[in-house]
Amino acid sequence: MPDDAPVSKFMETHFRHFNAASLLDAARAYREHVEGGGKMMITLAGAMSTAELGVSLAEMIRRGKVHIITCTGANLEEDLFNLVAHESYLRVPHYRHLSPAEEKDLLDRGLNRVTDTCIPEDEAMRVLDQAVLDRWKAADRAGERKLPHEFLYEIIREGTLEDRYQIDPAESWVVAAAERDLPLIVPGWEDSTLGNSFVSEVWRGSVKDVTTVKSGLEYMTFLVEWYYENCGGRGVGFFQIGGGIAGDFPICVVPLINQDINYPVPDPEKTVPLWSYFCQISDSTTSYGSYSGAVPNEKITWGKLGPDTPRFIIESDATIVAPLVFAWVLGW
Repeated sequence: MPDDAPVSKFMETHFRHFNAASLLDAARAYREHVEGGGKMMITLAGAMSTAELGVSLAEMIRRGKVHIITCTGANLEEDLFNLVAHESYLRVPHYRHLSPAEEKDLLDRGLNRVTDTCIPEDEAMRVLDQAVLDRWKAADRAGERKLPHEFLYEIIREGTLEDRYQIDPAESWVVAAAERDLPLIVPGWEDSTLGNSFVSEVWRGSVKDVTTVKSGLEYMTFLVEWYYENCGGRGVGFFQIGGGIAGDFPICVVPLINQDINYPVPDPEKTVPLWSYFCQISDSTTSYGSYSGAVPNEKITWGKLGPDTPRFIIESDATIVAPLVFAWVLGW
């Protein structure tokens, strides 16, 4: 460990048992996996972008520690909301004590609350809405179809919003991803502010073809191709933050290939290895039917992980845990 790695040294000294030990074990195995030539997928659920995970995740992307990301539509857009409107965000540390009338007051002021942080509608959502609408319209007129994140990559690369940046773009994980042309998977993008905006434009007629923005099925088709191309050697690891569609959608690509594409007669030449590393950060307790609370062993029965796959679960707050894992992997 380098001498200038104070966070990592602190973890090695103090993180010895229980969730702390799980965190350190997972971080060590993550670093070993990627330094050994393996690829890593990170999945983002929850409100990790509004929690400004980009401060550490962007560096992970730039340093080649992440090879593909699956995220919710909210995490995709909220990283850019923060990029252009950070100074207008409102932090509400006493959010647990807000009355319904106070919540309504926030709405009336155009402030949409995510736990202790309010996203300003006019400065964030409407600004990004307008920028991406121009590209939706242009694609629609040209008869072109693109994946949701491809429109945002265009905005970043063309510098459309650079004069509005209110944080260092080095702390935006979407900017880092666009710079490296990192593959993104955004299942259920329709369940996002921009997804709602797109549908409203179709209803108003400013966008004629609802298929101008490609669907989750096309993301899965891309992911099948990507997995075939990248699963050799050390294989592909799976680092899951939270649960839900961001995790469940991409992890299914392995049984899709091995059990569906190969049905009814398995073809050894088309069979792919299982995920070669798995870690989930979740504060969901194991319960009946909970995906977020399912222990990794359950995934063995679905053909996603194998009995010997390194498996870790860190039952804690991802806003605390994920930056620490990244710090260890980066040698901070």
